[in-house]
Amino acid sequence: MQINFWKYQGAGNDFIMVDNREKSIDSSNIEIVRKLCSRKFGIGSDGMIFIEPSDKADFTMNFFNPDGSKSFCGNGSRCAVAFAKFIGIDKDKMTFEAIDGLHYAEIKKDSISIKMHDVEKVNQLEEASFTDTGSPHYMKFCSDVSRVEVKEEGSKIRYSDQYKTEGVNVNFIQVLGENHIKVRTYERGVEDETLACGTGATACALSYLNKGIDGKHLVRVDVGGGTLYIHSEKNGNGFKNIWLQGPAIAVFKGSVDV
Repeated sequence: MQINFWKYQGAGNDFIMVDNREKSIDSSNIEIVRKLCSRKFGIGSDGMIFIEPSDKADFTMNFFNPDGSKSFCGNGSRCAVAFAKFIGIDKDKMTFEAIDGLHYAEIKKDSISIKMHDVEKVNQLEEASFTDTGSPHYMKFCSDVSRVEVKEEGSKIRYSDQYKTEGVNVNFIQVLGENHIKVRTYERGVEDETLACGTGATACALSYLNKGIDGKHLVRVDVGGGTLYIHSEKNGNGFKNIWLQGPAIAVFKGSVDV
């Protein structure tokens, strides 16, 4: 079987995109996902996304991590929105279904924004914090993230007794200025550092804002592959009206036999 695909990237997070609106491909075949996401034996990516039909929204984003596991993916969602517009869902405002429910999206020139679900609380741990922004995130502030061995340190936390069963994404945060942070992330499912993580950037921005004042905020998040922006509204311990904004760019297209 031959699959036509497109490769997209959002701030360095790269994804294989497949138009599966006709359901001609069995997207439950995990071996296809694992093979094509492999950087040594396949196309290579941080995940694979099938654009599929929905009776509730403009489309369904069916996302898989490279190991075949499923989760919500922020930057993958933004790339899915850009790809959906390219293949004919010609709207600047659209809705899509993901594993965690319905999301809204907006397109403004080269910038794609998606609305994240509300976050009730950022939990403070002994030396870090934890929250779920569609995927679970452990966050630790550091004086200089460039000096952190992200894969080694992130793996220790991800495979610790507390998190090894369900897994967790591990983020290291450096404050660069007011409402300006730098983040490096170890992603479960990829089991390595990635150049960006949308749900991670969102979680880190909320952790940064957690002890601050209530109201509307915009946080700039510098990641390895570029810059993301997190809009949110803080109300006590919770956050609402959370939007993840950044680029989503087509890289190349091709076909592959599986």
